Amino acid sequence: MTLALFSLPYLNFPLWALLAVMLVGFVALAFGGDWLTHGAVAISSNLKINPVVIGLTVVSIATSMPEMATSLIAAEDNPGIALGNILGSNIANIGLILGIAAIISPLKINLRLIRREVPILILVTLLFSVFALGGGFHRFEGMVLLGLTVAYLVYMVRGAKQQDSQAVTDEFVEGTERVEHKSTGKALLIVALGAGALALGADFLVGCSVEIATRMGISDLFIGLSIVAIGTSLPELAASIAAVRAGHGDLCAGNIVGSNLFNMLLIGGGVSAFAGMDVYDELLLIEFPALVLLSVLLLWIFKSGHIVSRREGVLLLFLYLAILSISGLSQFGYLF
Repeated sequence: MTLALFSLPYLNFPLWALLAVMLVGFVALAFGGDWLTHGAVAISSNLKINPVVIGLTVVSIATSMPEMATSLIAAEDNPGIALGNILGSNIANIGLILGIAAIISPLKINLRLIRREVPILILVTLLFSVFALGGGFHRFEGMVLLGLTVAYLVYMVRGAKQQDSQAVTDEFVEGTERVEHKSTGKALLIVALGAGALALGADFLVGCSVEIATRMGISDLFIGLSIVAIGTSLPELAASIAAVRAGHGDLCAGNIVGSNLFNMLLIGGGVSAFAGMDVYDELLLIEFPALVLLSVLLLWIFKSGHIVSRREGVLLLFLYLAILSISGLSQFGYLF
């Protein structure tokens, strides 16, 4: 079983039908992103929790579910593809999604991300790379990553309880849309509906894209690193654009950092413990170094004025396209 599994429902679809399903997927992503953002902001307001904490947990886990489903399915018979999806998604989150979000509107960065979460992200990325260099991801590495997932969630919950209520309320006063009051139960339902719409939209887009790419003769590994990685990152993109439009840049930045953490800790740990993940040599030459570079660059950008400017957004987008191009040349045998 390879990534062709994701295109099985679309095997007999003509090209126009594949494009139509992809359009439906984009619509589902747009609505899902709005619902997820509005629900998350309402939860944050009701519970007096900093929006960046909600972005790092609720939104991040919800938008990481497509990566989870994709990686678990691929892990059954081709776990190397699962690793490619995790790496590709994390690279896309920083380069593509944060880049596009910053181009739409400069993002104000919460100090918490600079002082705590991004340094944690860099450490986890380095640990993930050490595991890859040490022979791959097996049950031991999976249990370590899952243990760190639990530790991080406990850390986040304890930190959220220590937030100053007035300071959190001020997050919603200036530069944001007015927060419409919703009960916490209703907000959770909206988050669930948004996550479901995002998952459905991503599934439509990934399935159709993989089928088109397969018909063009593109390799499974590159499909995993590019099309599937981008496709499963579309929920983060939709949620980030919705958050930026609503004036919650901190929710957007928190979602991206949190998604990358959970992709490696929760998804990487779960797949490693369940089936293990093979490490292709070319991933060690390009994707792993690129992810470490982008993670370190992320901290530098966040520290520079505590704002991700449009110019920095263009830089991130350029770096993403450059990494994807180099990866493609490598996969097609033009470099290594």
